[in-house]
Amino acid sequence: MAALRMKILLEKRAESAYLTLDRRPLNVLDLAAARQLHEALQATGADETVSFLVIRGAGERAFSAGVDVNDHTPDKVPEMLAAVHGTIRSLLSLPQITIAQVRGACLGGGCEIASSCDFILAAEDSYFATPEIQVGCYPPVALARFPTQIGYHRAADLILTGRRLSAQQAAAIGLINRAVPAGDLDRAVEELLAELKGKSRAVLRLALKGLRELSLAGFSQRLARSEEIYLKELLKTEDVEEGVRAFLEKRKPSWRHR
Repeated sequence: MAALRMKILLEKRAESAYLTLDRRPLNVLDLAAARQLHEALQATGADETVSFLVIRGAGERAFSAGVDVNDHTPDKVPEMLAAVHGTIRSLLSLPQITIAQVRGACLGGGCEIASSCDFILAAEDSYFATPEIQVGCYPPVALARFPTQIGYHRAADLILTGRRLSAQQAAAIGLINRAVPAGDLDRAVEELLAELKGKSRAVLRLALKGLRELSLAGFSQRLARSEEIYLKELLKTEDVEEGVRAFLEKRKPSWRHR
């Protein structure tokens, strides 16, 4: 498995594949990168010799700071949602066990990608947020998934305020599995892989299948409804345009509340 035009790097070691988001410094996903990520996930899913997938961000500053705000404009949003949500759907349907290895910022669409993995291990100095509300929109996947993952009130807190959580706080509410010292993160991931590799692959896959099917019951319908509200209602507001414009112009938004 080779690198796909150097934005998404995919390598294989024995039974494990390592997928690296490489758009430094913050590994922000534009449309091209989102499509490449989807391609890499499809290639991994089709490889029967791979049982485990580790997803990580290049460099030390970010797993991913989310989707490029330039792709949040009304003319680009439908294509952006299709690309990113197609990636999420592919990730959730992989036969492999998935592990998000998080350093630094894990924000917006990056947080949604990480939260769609089976395990999230994070460096203690990493942090998590869905800050879309700050630019006049909302995170559709988090809207559809977080209430069942971490509970309604915690989901409301993250989505409606855009609040940032430390890795320790994220672990405390169940958003991630655990936080470890930054220097120990690689070792923690390899130790988890070693533990999983000691189990029956056949049993792991069936347990994973059942775990995903039961926990994701109704998710497709919830995500479709979240997308519908985004496209048919949110994009008609004046504030969604103002929020994106203000971010790009590096100023505080002047909300019109309509």
